[in-house]
Amino acid sequence: MADYIVVKTLDCKGLACPMPIVRLSQEIAKLKVGEVVEMHTTDPGSLSDVPSWAKATGNTVVETKQEPGLIRFFVKRQK
Repeated sequence: MADYIVVKTLDCKGLACPMPIVRLSQEIAKLKVGEVVEMHTTDPGSLSDVPSWAKATGNTVVETKQEPGLIRFFVKRQK
């Protein structure tokens, strides 16, 4: 079982780079430190973009789930 609680789900399905990262950045700024946003995307580029963005911004990808036609990221606000 995951040791985090998702407080916001972000639907970025159908959006191409860089929009999933733009939306994620906007939403995570609204969260409190320690809260987690779940982002749904269909953009395969997100598999490298989201971890790179998280590292650059000091946030953490706590989990990534790949399903047919869907990628789900769970990102924790760290600061």
